[in-house]
Amino acid sequence: MDEKTSRLEGFHKKSLDERLELLKKNSEIDEAVDHLVERGLSNEKADQMIENVIGTYELPVGLATNFLINDEDYLIPMVIEESSVVAAASYGAKLARESGGFKATTTEPVMISQIQVTGLSDAHAAKMKVMENKQELMDYADEQDPVLVEHGGGVRDIRCRVLNSEFGKYLIVHLLVDCRDAMGANAVNTMAEALAPRIERLTGGNVYLRILSNLADHRLARARAVWHKEEIGKDTVEGVVQAYEFARVDPYRCATHNKGIMNGVTAVVSATGNDTRAVEAGAHSYAASGGGYSPLTTWEKTAEGHLVGSIEIPVPVGIIGGATSSHPGAQANLEILGVDSASELGEVLASVGLCQNFAALRALASEGIQKGHMKLHAKNVAIQAGAEEEIVDEVAKRMIDEGKVRVDKAEEIIKEL
Repeated sequence: MDEKTSRLEGFHKKSLDERLELLKKNSEIDEAVDHLVERGLSNEKADQMIENVIGTYELPVGLATNFLINDEDYLIPMVIEESSVVAAASYGAKLARESGGFKATTTEPVMISQIQVTGLSDAHAAKMKVMENKQELMDYADEQDPVLVEHGGGVRDIRCRVLNSEFGKYLIVHLLVDCRDAMGANAVNTMAEALAPRIERLTGGNVYLRILSNLADHRLARARAVWHKEEIGKDTVEGVVQAYEFARVDPYRCATHNKGIMNGVTAVVSATGNDTRAVEAGAHSYAASGGGYSPLTTWEKTAEGHLVGSIEIPVPVGIIGGATSSHPGAQANLEILGVDSASELGEVLASVGLCQNFAALRALASEGIQKGHMKLHAKNVAIQAGAEEEIVDEVAKRMIDEGKVRVDKAEEIIKEL
């Protein structure tokens, strides 16, 4: 087979069958692709995953092309209902290839579990008692998950914080656990619950909550990329920097700025069977961890006038365990993506989030977000208006040509046809 590439020219113009053939040729995963297309999630499998199942609910799986991350090509499955997201990511990645694509790194895959100790008159002394017995507590926590330890994971540290509350001082014990290729919620929760009685005996306090934190600020992914001014134009460089500054100083704009980032991140998280709520909560709380609410990305101009973007986000995701191991579609998407570790998946998420943000800001700073979005949205509007399959394309085209992508206009065209 020829060398794998994510640079699939004209991919969006191909038929669905042609796209699948291109995917197979560039991924060597024929069986996974067939599994994704033909089987998906059965009612029987769904009934094993959650309670009170009455059926399944499908969303489109799109393939973002052109991504070059750490000099490797990636074809990236994205599960999302919103038009233009996959196209925007692919276009932004195409422009970034000209300067070498995305450079990404991650920290170790460490998750935090919190143990809340209450009823303490001497919280600071209690903190010292925990720290004096730190190694014994870490060893006991590791005993709860020998498989994780065998694979190189396990407890890395115990840290304590004293918080003032309306009920007196709380001692919050943080258990830092390297979860390797799992997201790790079950592992860290089990460890925290096992430690709770021992911490009560040490401190004389009462433990209530013992559960992971979704502010995974010890499990971070970072990415950066350069877009050349010759490729995107000097005006776009200036417009993106100005748009970033708007988000930095205004939380109303910043919320939408970060939502655009998560359009890409969440779509990949969903495609791989990971917990979208955990990742969203972690990202937005991380954006607020400095005391305000800040952009997850940073945009600057290089000395030569090129646009450079960077991102840092928590990535509490895994490639084993949970739905990533039980959902056939998630397994197929992970095979298409071809990542070998949770850390590599985190690097992909950071790169996609940065690229998605670039694409949105580029559109906002130039022709506006609606031009491209509504062009791709027109088919949805035609279907919403009741267009039969054989005339959907014609209705969409006429709405775009007239610059009126609305349900009432679609209904008018349907009557004419």
